[in-house]
Amino acid sequence: MSQETVLYDAQGPKARRRTRIGTAIAVVALLGLGYLVVQRLIERDQFSMEKWGPLIDPSNEAFDSVWRVFGEGIVNTIRAAAIAMVLSIGLGTLIAVARLSLGRTGRIPLIGLIELLRGLPVVVLIYFGVRVLPDVGVDLRDLPGGQALWGLVIGLTAYNMVIFAEVVRAGVESLPRGQREAALATGLTNGQTMRIVLLPQAFRVMLPAIISQLVVVLKDTSLVTFIANYDELLSQGESIRRNLDNPIQTFIVVALLYIAINYSLGRLAQYIQRRQARASRAVVATTDTGATVPVGGGA
Repeated sequence: MSQETVLYDAQGPKARRRTRIGTAIAVVALLGLGYLVVQRLIERDQFSMEKWGPLIDPSNEAFDSVWRVFGEGIVNTIRAAAIAMVLSIGLGTLIAVARLSLGRTGRIPLIGLIELLRGLPVVVLIYFGVRVLPDVGVDLRDLPGGQALWGLVIGLTAYNMVIFAEVVRAGVESLPRGQREAALATGLTNGQTMRIVLLPQAFRVMLPAIISQLVVVLKDTSLVTFIANYDELLSQGESIRRNLDNPIQTFIVVALLYIAINYSLGRLAQYIQRRQARASRAVVATTDTGATVPVGGGA
C-alpha cells in the first residue's frame, strides 16, 4: 500500500535512495564537524576542571558562590516573567473581549493599538519602559525591584498582551456560533455569556498557544541585559563569566537552566491539559431517553 502524506507526494524507490544517501552524507559531515569542534576545545583546554570546577564540583571553593548568583538570577527571571505573564493575560483578555464586543467603528482604536505594539521589537518596548519612562516623569525606582524590573515588565506586557488578545479572540471565534446563541437564549447577558460560556472554552482551546507564548515571555526577560542592570539569569551568567573567565562553560550552564525552566513550564501545560481532559470526560451526558450518565461510565 502506498504511503500518503498531506505535505508532499510519496517518494518512489529512487527518491528514497537519494534521501537515504543525502541523510548519510549529512550525518557524516555533522559528525566530522563535531569532532573538529571537540578537538579544538581540547586543544584550548576547555574541558579542564579549572574551568568547569566552579560550575559542577561542589568541593570547589567558588561553587557555592557561583550557584548562589545563579539562584538569584533564576528568582529574578521568574519574578519578572510571572508578573508580565499575569498582566499580559489579564490585559490581553480585556482587549480581546472589548474587540469582540464593540462595533466595527469602536474596534478601530484597539486594532490600531494591537498592530502598533505587535509591530515593534520587544527590545524597543523594554527600552522605552526602562529608559524613556523616567525621562517623561514616570519614575518607578521606589517600587520593589526598581525601575529595571518594572520597565522590563512594562515592555514585556505591552508586547505580549496584544499577542494574548489575538490568541483569546481566535479561541472565542473558533467556537460554534450556537454556543453564544444558546447562552443568550437562556437569558444571559452578552457579558455573562462571554465570561461564563465563551472565555472558559476559548482558554481550553488555545491553551497550547498560550503556554508557548508564556515560554517566549520568560526567554525575553534576557533582553534587559543589554539595556539596564537587572540581575536576571543572563546578566548573572555574564557576571560569573567575567569573574571566572570561562564563557563557554558558563553560558552552557545558563542555556541548560533556561531549557530546564521552559521544559518544566511545558510539562505543567501538559499536566493542565490532562486534568482538563479528565474533567471533560467526567461531565455528564444526556442520553436519548433523557437520563444522565457520566461519559464513559457503565450502564
